[in-house]
Amino acid sequence: MAFFFFLFLLTLFSLSSSNDLNSLTYIVHVDHEAKPSIFPTHRHWYTSSLTSTSSSIIHTYDTVSHGFSARLTAQEATQLLDHPHVISVIPEQVRHLHTTRSPEFLGLRSTDKAGLLEESDFGSDLVIGVIDTGIWPERPSFDDRGLGPVPTKWKGQCAPSQDFPATACNRKLVGAKFFCGGYEATNGKMNETTEFRSPRDSDGHGTHTASISAGRYVFPASTLGYARGVASGMAPKARLAAYKVCWNSGCYDSDILAAFDAAVADGVDVVSLSVGGVVVPYYLDAIAIGAFGAVDRGIFVSASAGNGGPGALTVTNVAPWMTTVGAGTIDRDFPANVRLGNGKTIPGVSVYGGPDLDPDKMYPLVYGGSLLGGDGYSSSLCIEGSLDPSLVKGKIVLCDRGINSRATKGEIVRKNGGVGMIIANGVFDGEGLVADCHVLPATSVGGSGGDEIRRYISETAKSRSSKQPTATIVFKGTRLGIRPAPVVASFSARGPNPETPEIIKPDVIAPGLNILAAWPDKIGPSGVPTDNRRTEFNILSGTSMACPHVSGLAALLKAAHPDWSPAAIRSALMTTAYTVDNRDERMLDESTGNASAVMDYGSGHVHPTKAMDPGLVYDITSYDYINFLCNSNYTGTNIVTITRRKADCDGARRAGHVGNLNYPSFSVVFQQYGESKLSTHFIRTVTNVGDSDSVYEVKIRPPRGTTVTVEPKKLSFRRVGQKLSFVVRVKTTEVKLSPGATSVETGHIVWSDGKRNVTSPLVVTLQQPL
Repeated sequence: MAFFFFLFLLTLFSLSSSNDLNSLTYIVHVDHEAKPSIFPTHRHWYTSSLTSTSSSIIHTYDTVSHGFSARLTAQEATQLLDHPHVISVIPEQVRHLHTTRSPEFLGLRSTDKAGLLEESDFGSDLVIGVIDTGIWPERPSFDDRGLGPVPTKWKGQCAPSQDFPATACNRKLVGAKFFCGGYEATNGKMNETTEFRSPRDSDGHGTHTASISAGRYVFPASTLGYARGVASGMAPKARLAAYKVCWNSGCYDSDILAAFDAAVADGVDVVSLSVGGVVVPYYLDAIAIGAFGAVDRGIFVSASAGNGGPGALTVTNVAPWMTTVGAGTIDRDFPANVRLGNGKTIPGVSVYGGPDLDPDKMYPLVYGGSLLGGDGYSSSLCIEGSLDPSLVKGKIVLCDRGINSRATKGEIVRKNGGVGMIIANGVFDGEGLVADCHVLPATSVGGSGGDEIRRYISETAKSRSSKQPTATIVFKGTRLGIRPAPVVASFSARGPNPETPEIIKPDVIAPGLNILAAWPDKIGPSGVPTDNRRTEFNILSGTSMACPHVSGLAALLKAAHPDWSPAAIRSALMTTAYTVDNRDERMLDESTGNASAVMDYGSGHVHPTKAMDPGLVYDITSYDYINFLCNSNYTGTNIVTITRRKADCDGARRAGHVGNLNYPSFSVVFQQYGESKLSTHFIRTVTNVGDSDSVYEVKIRPPRGTTVTVEPKKLSFRRVGQKLSFVVRVKTTEVKLSPGATSVETGHIVWSDGKRNVTSPLVVTLQQPL
């Protein structure tokens, strides 16, 4: 051992002394059982080995993972892999953010004498850790009035700094820390004139997501006069801990893993993460590794699905131990319609606070892509430097969506003298609309509306009359009771799961479009640097907003059912989710206007009240996840990197396949290699959390073209906590597909005791190999 330890010190010392400009940040996972006895902790081991060159060590990890992060060249990283105590060396990935009436829309009312809020005491003893851009602690959403003492189990604290004193924390905001080592290792020392070296939020995203999950009741609340009413988070009495990992250039894996490490050590009950990146195998994914360490200790992890929709295979944060959340609409919008000179009206949305355009005047209308003097493409997108002020001044400009932010387009139009702006969706965006706090009179229209406006501009220009195309924008404020709702948001990332298609992702959807929540001071609601307006609340959209809804709901469920595991909480949310809208029809896909599907919404839209009493849950242990990784053909080293446990995969592989993870949904992918008959089976175990004497009978709606059987057809429970198993067999036949083509059919399996329906989607995919 002494000889190997000396080599380890020597290797680390030589690597840390490198000043190679081609170095990158790597996360090094080390065997936690290999620490020499002369050191009291692993942290002492790593730091002692690098005392003379400590600047190259970024973070050390000892809770959700064991190891450290450092700047290394590719050669040095390879050399480290040869060391007997090093399990894996993973290159860092840069992640990005996945950027009120929603509690009422979800059925959570503070006046109810019974229900999830009452049963959970509004989540008062639970702590939600928000890994994001920090927090603005002075907002009333984070006031601690009426709250009891900080839970005794809590070990966290505030990280004081010049702009974030320890007194910024209270009985509501019980912890706040920041992690910038990875960010600065790549980008150099941060510019403290544009961002805070503290947990204070200089972006707004973290403040917004934190208040969605657990903001206090605040009245009156609105953004520039829109969405007036009472604002509150899902778990208004839950405590919050903010872990700042996202900075001006992104969110770095080494910092994210350090935040997970701290959050678990501090004692959070829920982790909320509205951040994501490219999908990679789980053993290369710092978020998946950190999340496993949290779930292994009973902590629920909710993560945003991403905003890459409506395309297929866009979902992120797909590890099966995380709950992956897509976005839906609520029954409220902010209409701002375009009235054209030919009398036609194009529907749009906006959160523009005025001053409005003259209601009695029509304004000249131009399309950025048709303006002379530009390259067409850049000017169509209204990119900086692409517009000619002489052609824009005094006019409403039509800009295509994409490349730069929607609010930035408005600032560019305003800077060039435009009086208004219309943003048109492209083909990929479809009809999905997002309302923004624009800096000038502006609205967003769908793809078909944009085509209609371009056609009007073109036809008017070609006509022999002297008429010029004109338009105005009519702002109609806030409209409630919208039907249909919910609708799957156009931007919400979709399945199938790129890493493990046998696990359906996203798991559920929750409100994520035009959500009102707290906002920092010193940041305009548009996010544009020149925006000097100030507001206590802002309206944002994204799966970033959907994720903290589920984080807050998980806290309420954990408070109501302290013995439930993270998998049981997710199961309750999934099996009680719904797939119909407020017209009692199938939920629509906002991007197309057609019916949505399982790959869009997973199990459906969360239903908190039903989730409190799901009847049965599909529970999963850490060893079940290890068996899943074995059946995913991960190596022993891969599995230790994720789980910190050595695995004997022989038994797991004999016992089943990837689809046998005890997940609340079912998915099978058949590769058509010439066999006319295809079949598989699933084994599931459900735990009774309902009535002590209860009988559940199965109802099956098989996917088209398949035969589905379930044995036994009846589950009889004699006590709460009892577990019973069943087998699902799926048979189908080969269908004619062109090479590389796929056929997807969906159905569902429901266990019902007469008052509860425990519903699971079933997806059968046929793939024709290339």
